[in-house]
Amino acid sequence: MDVTLATILFGVLLAVLIVIPRLRSKSDQPEKVASKPQNKGVQTYSKAEVAVHNKRTDCWIIIKDKVFDVTSYVEEHPGGDAILDHAGDDSTEGFYGPQHATRVFEMIDDFCIGNLEK
Repeated sequence: MDVTLATILFGVLLAVLIVIPRLRSKSDQPEKVASKPQNKGVQTYSKAEVAVHNKRTDCWIIIKDKVFDVTSYVEEHPGGDAILDHAGDDSTEGFYGPQHATRVFEMIDDFCIGNLEK
């Protein structure tokens, strides 16, 4: 009888210390809501649309017919204001110049927002 009572008490203690907290933590998490499917189509911009983004605080560039919003990178650009020389315009030639390390070719895709209209 002592063994049975000890087993029951151990089971209750186990439930209180392990099972109940796990159940409670799952119920505290917000329910996952299915998100709306996003348009997977690529945005296309005309040269005129890109041209208006030609300031330090709003800087888009074109590289090989792709459009990049580099506004957040302007202040970090190691070449200073050189990035603004072609703001709102085609920067392909300057981008592939000898001043850029190979690292820049890997990081530029993070800024891509679409393609240039053909």
